[in-house]
Amino acid sequence: MTDILKTLSDDKALVLFNTIALANGESEIQIRKMGLTTKQYYSRISKMINANLIRRKNGKYSLTLLGKIVYEAHMTIGKGLNYYWKFQALDSIQTSSSAGLPKEEISKLVDTLIDDYQIKDILMKTPLPTVDQKSMDSALQITTGTKEKMRLEEIVSYR
Repeated sequence: MTDILKTLSDDKALVLFNTIALANGESEIQIRKMGLTTKQYYSRISKMINANLIRRKNGKYSLTLLGKIVYEAHMTIGKGLNYYWKFQALDSIQTSSSAGLPKEEISKLVDTLIDDYQIKDILMKTPLPTVDQKSMDSALQITTGTKEKMRLEEIVSYR
């Protein structure tokens, strides 16, 4: 997982990955139009091949099966970002309710605010458990390194 995320972590690599996905092995990629040097292009291609995201066949690149899954996940994240402020509103409503809203009420709110069925399906799956101080302390004891502790604290404070 970390190899995949590192491979696609910069904008140019992600654009290249999306270009390969959309071309589907049918056309050649124009390096110059992407603003990449030859070295940058082949460096990113090599990382994607090593992460098993793409393959080369007959001189053209296409997604592997894992690459297709990663591409679809990327598209889902993109769709989700379109609903960012609506998610914020839903999170705020859920956290402001001391006893928590019943699932039926949450479902009504999601139906009203979200019009994408895939996003609705993800939201209506079993919600993540709330994090209490005791479980956060346990998680902090298990993790090592300051960065991990800081990141976990950021995630918990965001909720």
